[in-house]
Amino acid sequence: MAKPTVVVVGADKGGVGKTTVARTLLDYFTAHHVATRAFDTESPKGTLKRFHPDVTDVVDVTAVPDQMRIFDTLSDSSVTVIDVRAGLLSPTLRALRDIGFLDSVKKGQLTFVVFHILGSSIASLNEIEDTSAFTADARYFLVKNFINNTSFFEWDQATHSSYFKKYKDAVEITIPKLNEMAFEQVELASIPFLTFVANKGTKGEVANYSFVLRGYVRHWLGNVWGEYDRIKLNDIIASGAPAASAASAGPARVQVVRS
Repeated sequence: MAKPTVVVVGADKGGVGKTTVARTLLDYFTAHHVATRAFDTESPKGTLKRFHPDVTDVVDVTAVPDQMRIFDTLSDSSVTVIDVRAGLLSPTLRALRDIGFLDSVKKGQLTFVVFHILGSSIASLNEIEDTSAFTADARYFLVKNFINNTSFFEWDQATHSSYFKKYKDAVEITIPKLNEMAFEQVELASIPFLTFVANKGTKGEVANYSFVLRGYVRHWLGNVWGEYDRIKLNDIIASGAPAASAASAGPARVQVVRS
């Protein structure tokens, strides 16, 4: 039986672009033909669900019945992506410890990946200390998301470096900024980035999005996927994925469908 992979995307601070990163991950796994489902913890109405309705369920991750919906059914899909609501990353990780999930990861029964989305304050760096106790056996990625023109501690590199040196197993990922108008158009369309690039609507019909804006999204998404290829994300999940998924381990390319 394939070893399931759980990908948690979160931060204790809000407004750092967690759902944007989750959306790029779902597009990436789609392009690699990896069976993926997602849980949006912005209950009762989540943003991730709006963009990826076919694979996403909205849950209250603090409620035991919804925790059962997620973790009692991990074998239903190769990859489970959990978009954690602001303020709930540390509580979610504690819950994973309490239910024995982290023990299963330690035993090699599950693959656990954490995308910790950083904010621009020292408080965000302090989050690393809070979460590190729960990520010893996870693949732990510290994500700098420039989607909001954020500057990450550039004013104090010594402080930044002192924090990162404490966690040698953590790997940094950079999500570049997307052109504001292009980002806005995808938001208005309420579709995945990959669907926007392909010039398709919510039901797969041919759309009429701007060629220029689709180009910006394609270029940006390609750079984001380049980061995922750099950290060998597909290799991380391929060890537990079915053969058909593992076969697509090579880099995916974002294609523009012209109409």
